[in-house]
Amino acid sequence: MPPLYEGSLLFMPTTLPGISVTEAQELMQAQDKILKSFPEVERVFGKAGRAETATDPAPFSMMETTVLLKPVSEWPPIGRWYSFLPGILQAPFERVWPSHISKDDLIEKMNRALKFPGVTNAWTMPIKNRLDMLSTGIRTPVGIKVMGPDLKTIEKISVELEGMVKDVRGTRSVFAERVAGGYFLDFTLRRDQLARYGLSVKDVDMILMSAIGGEPITTTVEGRERYTINVRYARELRDNLPKLKRVLVPTISGANIPFEELADIELKVGPSMIRDENGMLAGYVYVDMADRDVGGYVEEAKKMVSERFHLPEGYSLVWSGQYENMLRVRERLKIVLPLTLFLIFLLLYFNTKSVVKASIVMLAVPFSLIGAIWYLYLLGYNISIAVWVGMIALMGLDAETGVFMLLFLDLSYESAVRKGQMKTYKDLTEAIIHGAVKRVRPKMMTVCAAFIGLLPIMWSVGTGADMMKRVAAPMVGGLLTSFVLELLVYPVVYSIWRWRFDMGQGMTVPRYRAVAAGGARHSRRIDPDALNRPAGPSLLGFDIMCLARA
Repeated sequence: MPPLYEGSLLFMPTTLPGISVTEAQELMQAQDKILKSFPEVERVFGKAGRAETATDPAPFSMMETTVLLKPVSEWPPIGRWYSFLPGILQAPFERVWPSHISKDDLIEKMNRALKFPGVTNAWTMPIKNRLDMLSTGIRTPVGIKVMGPDLKTIEKISVELEGMVKDVRGTRSVFAERVAGGYFLDFTLRRDQLARYGLSVKDVDMILMSAIGGEPITTTVEGRERYTINVRYARELRDNLPKLKRVLVPTISGANIPFEELADIELKVGPSMIRDENGMLAGYVYVDMADRDVGGYVEEAKKMVSERFHLPEGYSLVWSGQYENMLRVRERLKIVLPLTLFLIFLLLYFNTKSVVKASIVMLAVPFSLIGAIWYLYLLGYNISIAVWVGMIALMGLDAETGVFMLLFLDLSYESAVRKGQMKTYKDLTEAIIHGAVKRVRPKMMTVCAAFIGLLPIMWSVGTGADMMKRVAAPMVGGLLTSFVLELLVYPVVYSIWRWRFDMGQGMTVPRYRAVAAGGARHSRRIDPDALNRPAGPSLLGFDIMCLARA
């Protein structure tokens, strides 16, 4: 989907596992202070770690800062070529050339200011991030899921991919999860020592939980608010390994035994978080990109990885994120687009009762796509679902304008036939010119009516405009080239069809026909060469006979 501006940003920096609570707090406060210094920002709110819930298992190394932006009208202006004009005259130009920086430029400016050693930045928007996380589990536009049986090998593959993908054009940041890089403090109890002092495992666990982890003992009521009261050792008594070893455990006899006498305390490295997907262990590589479409970026990255990297046996790569959604949509469009073209052709056939006429009208589709693609290129829009919706709607508009064009060509041709003026190729040309050129005004009114309805969407700003512009852009650009090329190409194709397949080749020609009183049509087969010669007495006699019978 195209990016839908939400009025806020979500800054998601990631650092290596094992960061302490104090360091995470200091880092987040420093980042939030820089973000708040931007004049476009109203306020910020940062979060590190997770709440007491399994729905968001985020470690301290994954921070989130919601950046609420001011209304765009309050952003500081930048110099434009029309800045010397009075304010009332600047309004029309601001729609095309805004007097403030764009959202993408603001993100790039913030990203340059937030360069911290060991921190990888990622930018998204709050609602968009939640949808991406729920649908694919990847919080960045593109992600690589490394799947296999061993976490250490998965981490090794992920780190190698991180070094490769950062060289792809358009990469803003890339970070590979260190799935085996978590730090743990293991307490291995010595059961013989516990038996010696008359302690049970439960007794020691309770001391460990209350002294280090904290144990809730009661709840305080402050009006409508409730706060849990936890008791544990002060931070200066438990912030390093030697101090933890001196934690005292009371015994039945009243003696206090240091914890190092009852357990072996070791600092170990292991998986910080274990992901399981499709029955395999998984590790993620997050890729944040800018100034490129997702499909083109992934194809280039895939090619680079396949050339430089050999995947071990038993492991696989899955390119996910928005790319995964794009693949699903592409498969659906393989059904929707042909079905749409078929239905349009079927309706055209019911209207014209001619396969040839319906095919001529369908020629407007490639003509309109020329303008649609050029207009999307000039606006800098990438192909997305909204663009495809606009192109599908454009097909219906093309059929409308094409039928209108064909209607006037048929009316002019039939009028010349009824008047007996369709004898040579020059007569056919004059009839087509009369139908195509002298009826430009109603055709132009038909196209202008669609333009009048679509142009306000292209001038719109605010929430929802990003997507609606991408729906309307293909129709605006496509209608323009469709209208011009219909005037230039339709008459030529129509004349070729009428001359070669309807008036020539010894076929039955409708130009020497008249409707009798009983409704029967009279026709005659003629020599094609006769059409290029002046009408002789026999042809004139046939015309007189038909008119007399009518």
